[in-house]
Amino acid sequence: MTCLTCLTSAVISEDKAVVYFKEEFGEDEWEERWIQSTHRDDQGKFILSAGKFYGDAVKDKGIQTSQDAKFYGISAKFDEFSNAGKNLVVQFSVKHEQNIDCGGGYVKIFSKDLDQKDMHGDSPYYIMFGPDICGPGTKKVHVIFNYKGKNLLTKKDIRCKDDVYSHLYTLIVRSDNTYEVKIDNKKVESGELEADWEFLAPRKIKDPDAKKPEDWDEREKIDDPEDLKPEDWDQPEHISDPDARKPDDWDEEMDGEWEPPMIDNPDYKGDWKPKQIPNPAYKGPWIHPEIDNPDYVADDSLYKYNDIGIIGLDLWQVKSGTIFDNILITDDEEYAEVIGNETWGATKDAEKKMKEDQDEEERKLREEEEAKNAKEEDEEEDLEETEEEEDGTEHDEL
Repeated sequence: MTCLTCLTSAVISEDKAVVYFKEEFGEDEWEERWIQSTHRDDQGKFILSAGKFYGDAVKDKGIQTSQDAKFYGISAKFDEFSNAGKNLVVQFSVKHEQNIDCGGGYVKIFSKDLDQKDMHGDSPYYIMFGPDICGPGTKKVHVIFNYKGKNLLTKKDIRCKDDVYSHLYTLIVRSDNTYEVKIDNKKVESGELEADWEFLAPRKIKDPDAKKPEDWDEREKIDDPEDLKPEDWDQPEHISDPDARKPDDWDEEMDGEWEPPMIDNPDYKGDWKPKQIPNPAYKGPWIHPEIDNPDYVADDSLYKYNDIGIIGLDLWQVKSGTIFDNILITDDEEYAEVIGNETWGATKDAEKKMKEDQDEEERKLREEEEAKNAKEEDEEEDLEETEEEEDGTEHDEL
């Protein structure tokens, strides 16, 4: 595949879509378009690869993490743009063919001013999007927006794919301050930016001058004042066993005073509690009145960034092998869906078939090896038995 958007070219218009960046890693010159961070001396190395299994040996080539327990940092620059008044779509495919145990699979969108050579985990970014997996507890899709210098995490839990196959991740940020997250071209989450991230102070706050009245009764049930405890209710929980007898050989001078063992009291009834009746003074839970928050300031441009110009991969991976491919930044979500189907969608089934065939071949080889080992063990046992029998015959003749 080829990089259809040259990094120094003007924005390309394809029908009604505006394509800001498109990278499919088919050319050997991909390293000329992507800048490796040198922030760390031991940064992990990306290589061009389709992996161990794929649908198409050429089309499925992407950049793959190649070293375990490494930080990775790489980025590509494109002509800066603002998404003011337009939708923003960020899309890419990622394959954790190593069955990742802990590591990121997300991309970051930066301003044009990022120092690409010094990109690292604390470099300011506009958007972070994509899967993050670490153990059984963390399997999420990050959607993080930077707003006025703060990185805001979504309030929703969006689960990512955690298998070994390629998956397509799409983030749509609309100019009406709504969003949508898709995995494999299917919607998995959507909503309003203001509702699902803490961009703004809350619209309403509890009235600081409001106090619950002292006579406000929130008890739905109360003790029945006419329900009295029976006079014979209080009984000990344990009593001396009436059938117990002091042993004949009990010596009080040596053994002390004999006391019968204790048993459960059949008349014990436990703690007495009066029955409950509806509370005639019940007013229900007291709800703290709310007022308009004086610190709330509406913003109809939560979605907007003015000088988008770089996309990067800033990751930590314990076990390497993740492949990134089919990266697209555009303003048209329908176009992104078409491109997703033409790239990831065109090879995903063949990729899965190749992996299943490999697994089946490995299973057969494993069974053959196990059968071979078992046969060798049986032959060794037979040989040992034959030798023992021959030794016994020789002994009898002597």
